[in-house]
Amino acid sequence: MCPSRVAEGEERGWIVPIGGAEDRETRRRILKRFVQLCGGRDANIVIIPTASRKADTGQRYVELFERLEAGRSVAIDFVERNDGQREDLLREIEGASGVFFTGGNQLRISTIIGGTPAAKLIRERNARGVPVAGTSAGASILSEHMIAFGKEGSSPRAGSVRLAPGLGLTNRFIIDQHFRQRDRLGRLVAALAYNPFAIGIGLDEDTAAFIGPDNTLEVEGSGSVTVVDAGGMEFSSMADVSQSQPVCLLGLTVHILVAGATYNLHTRQASPGTLATQKT
Repeated sequence: MCPSRVAEGEERGWIVPIGGAEDRETRRRILKRFVQLCGGRDANIVIIPTASRKADTGQRYVELFERLEAGRSVAIDFVERNDGQREDLLREIEGASGVFFTGGNQLRISTIIGGTPAAKLIRERNARGVPVAGTSAGASILSEHMIAFGKEGSSPRAGSVRLAPGLGLTNRFIIDQHFRQRDRLGRLVAALAYNPFAIGIGLDEDTAAFIGPDNTLEVEGSGSVTVVDAGGMEFSSMADVSQSQPVCLLGLTVHILVAGATYNLHTRQASPGTLATQKT
């Protein structure tokens, strides 16, 4: 799915992938910042719990956003593909000042919502300035290329990852979540071996990448974001090795970013951001 075109004079909305298990009880820095981007007490947040099989997932986020003083939040679940063209659900998305995808299974989102009028409308709303966030599976779905599933481990191996079309808000990156906790470096790097144009973003739990309209990523949360840039890759053996064999990749650039650090997805430059000012 290609990103929707941003009209002249307008700015794309923020894209906020979260690595899962975000803090919902104490400081709640990630969710608080998302609520503020959506308008704070004037916010109208649509929660999409389609990835989850738990019946109460959407309502739990409604109650959480209410505690964070969001003006209004509502959960709209897409149970079958026909729901993706229901006028009442499309009206909720059209009026939203923010959209939030919960965790679960990203393939449930892509197979139920992908290619429907609802998916197209979410892309259009983001292109017109509406922030879109997702946690865990909801983070993976945000980009054009989505990791559907794969094997854990720190070394890239042929066949260790399967890609599927995502929601398509952007084609600049590929997301993986629960990154350090589930040892997912190998499958993210393998995904980049298939598509070196994209930038790999590995999100630890309780950690988010706040990606602004200028394509600058800023880290928020208690963990780190691993950025893998394959743009300068000099060699890859991916096309020559057998299934499950390790892959040789030369020329990758890796950055480990923590809260306050930034990365520009356009220039591919990393910065300590606010961390630098803390030393002065």
